[in-house]
Amino acid sequence: MRKKRIALLGSTGSIGTQALSVIRRHPERFEATVLTAGSNADLLIAQAIEFGPDAVVIADESRYAQVKDALSDRPIKVYAGAEALCQVVESQQVDMVLAAMVGFAGLKPTLCALRAGKAVALANKETLVVAGELVTACAMEHHVPLLPVDSEHSAIFQCLQGEVGNPVEKLLLTASGGPFRKFTAAQLADVTPAQALCHPQWSMGAKITIDSASMLNKGFEMIEARWLFGLPVERIEVVVHPESIVHSAVAFADGAVKAQLGVPDMCLPIQYAFAYPQRLADGAAPLDLFALGALHFERPNEHLFPCLTLAREASQRGGNAPCVLNAAGEVTNQAFRDGRIRFVDMPDLMARTMAKVPFEATPSLDTYFATDAEARAVCESMIG
Repeated sequence: MRKKRIALLGSTGSIGTQALSVIRRHPERFEATVLTAGSNADLLIAQAIEFGPDAVVIADESRYAQVKDALSDRPIKVYAGAEALCQVVESQQVDMVLAAMVGFAGLKPTLCALRAGKAVALANKETLVVAGELVTACAMEHHVPLLPVDSEHSAIFQCLQGEVGNPVEKLLLTASGGPFRKFTAAQLADVTPAQALCHPQWSMGAKITIDSASMLNKGFEMIEARWLFGLPVERIEVVVHPESIVHSAVAFADGAVKAQLGVPDMCLPIQYAFAYPQRLADGAAPLDLFALGALHFERPNEHLFPCLTLAREASQRGGNAPCVLNAAGEVTNQAFRDGRIRFVDMPDLMARTMAKVPFEATPSLDTYFATDAEARAVCESMIG
């Protein structure tokens, strides 16, 4: 069997490094032919030396010389800049693209990969949040799979295997509840970025960890699930499950519910996407139900975590509304980490940005880029 050649967009991030650990465990099945990073040149260089890809891309052009010099004695092509990301995913040396870049920046290279006929393992949820209709239509047009990597969407995808034609009642999207699940409104007003970055179950990058604490991440996952599985957000229910063992579930019309369980380890959904439809041994650690003893489920408190409501409203409105929410979410996330705003200011700023940016019912790709830029400017101006 020929090795599957994988381009990792965002190889130095949390998902990217875990994907490389999957490739490391299965060198007979997978190889990393393209590695890309935003600005972490040191780690990109170390990864390139270990995995020997055909090409690497450093998006931060100021780091190009450092990467080029460090790899000058190796047969590795070195590129820089955002446009290079789109070019490398079209390479004949690539069979699958792992889209693990953070934020809106992942949209264009993901579309380029789909247009080039590459299977996409999607870990960048913002791609579907911002332009779900455009991205899913592109995948269908070019007859290429769009495989979910988020643990929740991978779980739903796994639950739907063998269920073609069977009516789905709703999707049950589980959420850990984050570090502030038991906080009061008064306590939330004083939380610090350091507190928000301490997730009780998952080890993730800074942006997604803050989004998880505010539950904006779960709101985005509702929108992503809408496009991946073709159900409106009204039939996607968020269930707070603090143990993070049930990764999500599907309720069928006959009353049956199928769930996928496993320890909190992103290597399982990454490996499942890479090897689909096969399951490979040596994935995540085995689940010990006896050690768990009990699992708990709660309704989310949307009064304390209004980002869920904002995401649902943006999805129902459609058009460029989710794009505005995503842009404001990225701006406020960074502003909170920088100490410029409070944790509880984030949803208010997102809502105000959504009210100010003009609505476009049928946006094109150019419209999404214009909307993103305008929403960021509007949100920044309100932060001041």
